[in-house]
Formats: sequence, structure tokens, C-alpha cells
Amino acid sequence: MVTLCTNRPGFLNDIAEEIRLFFDAVEIQPAEGQTIAMAEGDALVEVNLDIEADPWLAAASVTLYGRAEPKTAVYSYHHPSVQGGPLVQKRYEKRCIKIAAFRALRQLFPEALLPWGSLTGIRPTRLLRELREWEGPEEARRMMLKEFDVFPDKLHLCEEINAVQEAVFRSQTPKDLDVYIGIPFCASRCLYCSFLSQVRGPKTDMGPYLGALKEDIRLGSILLRESGYKLRAMYVGGGTPTVLTRDELADLLGFALEAYGGFGHELTVEAGRPDTITREKLLLMKELGVGRISINPQTMNAQTLLRIGRSHTPADIKACYSLAREIGFSSINMDLIAGLPGETAADMARTLAEIEAMGPENLTMHTLAIKRSSKLKERLAEFPLAEPAEAEAMVAMGRQSAAAMGLAPYYMYRQKYMRGNLENVGYARPDKLCIYNVDMMEETTSILAHGAGAMSKRVFGGERRVERIPNPKDIETYIAKLRAVDAEKRALFGLT
Repeated sequence: MVTLCTNRPGFLNDIAEEIRLFFDAVEIQPAEGQTIAMAEGDALVEVNLDIEADPWLAAASVTLYGRAEPKTAVYSYHHPSVQGGPLVQKRYEKRCIKIAAFRALRQLFPEALLPWGSLTGIRPTRLLRELREWEGPEEARRMMLKEFDVFPDKLHLCEEINAVQEAVFRSQTPKDLDVYIGIPFCASRCLYCSFLSQVRGPKTDMGPYLGALKEDIRLGSILLRESGYKLRAMYVGGGTPTVLTRDELADLLGFALEAYGGFGHELTVEAGRPDTITREKLLLMKELGVGRISINPQTMNAQTLLRIGRSHTPADIKACYSLAREIGFSSINMDLIAGLPGETAADMARTLAEIEAMGPENLTMHTLAIKRSSKLKERLAEFPLAEPAEAEAMVAMGRQSAAAMGLAPYYMYRQKYMRGNLENVGYARPDKLCIYNVDMMEETTSILAHGAGAMSKRVFGGERRVERIPNPKDIETYIAKLRAVDAEKRALFGLT
């Protein structure tokens, strides 16, 4: 257990994120003034920030209780006082308090593999881009390396991605808008999955959900026209969209394309699982203009597929890939996960060799994240996981394979509880990157999202502000609140 004391309770969650970089799945409780008995393995973390001084002072102290005398580390971080509005002030205050906490903890855990330093946010590429704009390129690099303690290779990855994304940003206009359509159903539930998707069985009645989804799409298309936005890209995700039958998919996609008058510059469908892909569905998607699909192995090792609960084989993956090529798809993404239960770097090497032989235009390298709502979290004792250094080696192998196939990194994001505190990276051929992925991950384009659990966003570019309206995650609640949420979306986009 970790007890946390601070004079800035508004930053409790931010300090807790730093603590979790060093403690695996630890319980963190605020001290709240009471005396707490500390046991072996417990820690006391105290982080205070004084902004009355000039420069500001963030002071952190960490005490780790063991069998012998407790070990204590302290760190003081000074930062020039900052002038600006409340949002600017809060940003810098949070930065100071997190850096102080990280560096005090680092002294007690010098062997921890933390390639992203004190950064815990989801979008380091966005941070670097903003720092370059505010501070200049050289100061931005210095801050990433010397203030946030990011490893040089991770900074280089951010710089590569920023460079590739420039052309996407130049193609945007303030009135562009992406559309997301969500199918929160799968053929089975994977061991590591934390999404609130349902398993579609033989008796699952899809009618109510698909009917509500079409109404959601209809209302969204009206919102787009009335607000003067222009459709930039459409993305159909999940779950697994191809869990729908051919006729259900035809009805939904046809309705969406008619309602919105097309799909903008690109239409992506996450075909995803080979056990849901058929020739008829692929022919339909090709006919409707789908230009990019996903066929996601996660691994090409048969035993791992069984272990994680996926009901397909490596042979099924190859067969689906060949079928998609035969039908004419020229932009295929394949997802892999580094650090799956029981897998080693040698397993990843075999998987990557088979992926290279197929030669997809897109490769997404994920790092396993141990999510609280997943089956894996409940059964961790049963499954050996790769050590952080081995997970890092797997991620590096994925990057090498991507380069061998002529793919460059073009978007990246991070999640909580990732093995080795690593990252997820999308690679693509320069002419085959997914506009929607860049828009969504970098939060540069507004998104109108349809389906249970989907998140609509309006980007206020000049203010560097993003406001969100979530759809309810529970399907019955989503259906019941469809009109109420549409009213919230209309208000978000300036309609009354």
C-alpha cells in the first residue's frame, strides 16, 4: 500500500500515475490527516508545491518501508514562475509536481525500465508538437530529454511520427469532421480485452441495437449538414464489425453512406477477426468503397491464440489475407500485441517473419496492457508475462520488421498499465496511412461518434481545447438515451 500526502489534492490522481510507474497494481490512499501504521513493503509519498516562491518549488519525499531501516529519497524541482490564465497555470503546476514525484521515486527504483520518463499521458507526440510550437525545436528536445526524462530513442520515434503527420495536418480545415460507427460485439471475448463489447451468439437479437444505431447515424448526418461541417473520413470499428451478417453489414453501411452522402476521403472497416470474415462480406465492402480493412492476428502462434481465447488459427489468418488480396484490397492493416501471456521474443520473431511474408501496407504494434476489467487481470497468477525488457525487445523487433516492409511510424498512443511502460505504434506505407487514426489520436479534427460507448469530440483549434460527449456504454441505456445524447451533441456543435 502507498500512502500519499500532498498540499495540492487537486493533483492526487496525477501523482498516483507517477507512483504506479514504480509499483505494480498497488493500492494508493490519501493520508487525509490520520496516523497510518506502515508495514513492510508499504511506502509513504509526500509531494508539495509552493508557487508563492520564485522560482516555484516542487518538493517530493518517498519513504519505502522494509525489514531493516526505512529508505528515504527526496527531490526538489525548481521552475521559473509562470504567468498566464488558469489553464496555463494548472498545466505547469501539474508538470512540476509530477517531475518531482518521479525523480524522488526514481532514486529508490533505479533499475525500473521507464523509457517515457515521467510522461503518463496518452499522446506524447502531441506534447512534442506543442512544445516545438511554444518553445522552439531545440528547447522542445531538451525538455523531453532533460525535464521529462524521455529516452532518446522514444524522442526520435515522436519526431519521426510528427514529420509524417505534417501532410495530414496540412490537409485539414477547421470545418472537417470524421464519423465513427461502433459495433460493440465480438465472436468471443479475448483474455486481455477490457472493452465493453458483448459476445454475439446464435440467439443474440441485433435488431434493437442496429435500429438505434441507424437512428443515431441519421441524427448525426442532420447535425453535420446544419452545422456546416464537411465529412473528412469514416471509420467503422468495434468490437468486431464483421460479426454482423453480410445482410446486416450491407444495410448498415448502405444507410450510413446514403445519410452522409459518402465517406469523405477514406472508409475503413475493422474486419478484425478472421473467424468473422467471409468472401461475401469482403465483396460487399469492396463494392461500397471500403478502402482499408484490418485482419488482426495479434500473434501467429497457435498455442497463444488458444490461450487468449481467439477462435481462429494462423492458417485462417493467411487464408483471409489471401482472399482480401484476391478481391482487390490494397490497404490491409494487421495488429500484433507484444507481451501476450506465455510469449517470448522468439515467438514474436516467428510471428513477424510470417507477417513480413504477407506484406501488409499497415502494421499496428500494440503492447499488452493489463486492464482492470479484463479476464487476464483476474487470472494473472495463471499466465507468465514477459519481463519489461523482453517486451521492449518485442516492440523493437516490430519496428525493425515494419521498416523492412517499407512502413513508417505515423501515429502512436499510450495506455495505463502497459507492460514495460511502453507504447502502441501504427506503421504504414506513406501512401496508405489512415487519416482517421491521425485525426483521432492527435485530436486535431472533430469526431461525430455513433454507437454504444463511442465518444464524440469537438476540437476548438484556436483555444487548444477539446470537449467530449460520450454515448452510454450499456446498450440498453444507449438506446433509451439516444435523443437526449443527440441534443447534447447538437449543443456541443453550436446548434440549439
